Amino acid sequence: MQHLDAAFSALSDPTRRAILARLASGEATVMELAEPFEMSQPAVSRHLKVLEGAGLIIRRVEGAKRPCRLAPQAIGEIDQWLNWLREAMAKNYDRLDDVLADMETQEGKDRP
Repeated sequence: MQHLDAAFSALSDPTRRAILARLASGEATVMELAEPFEMSQPAVSRHLKVLEGAGLIIRRVEGAKRPCRLAPQAIGEIDQWLNWLREAMAKNYDRLDDVLADMETQEGKDRP
């Protein structure tokens, strides 16, 4: 979970999330990624730099192009952290269910 803070910071921006959603369907160049946005390619490149720094995307050099793709390891780390949080919350709800069941049982015993 080396890049978790940087990853969540990068994900806080809707443009970056949209770029990641686009990359989920496959590799793309900066020009392809910039098409749906009303911003310059340098602005999109700055978003890509943040995503790359957070470990969420990988860029490679292919002649004059630098295609981008998702970095599965970073996405896996986020998923692992969210699963841990989901499991902790489920355990808390289970304990709350047990307390409520005990309270109901106790109330039944106290009634005449």
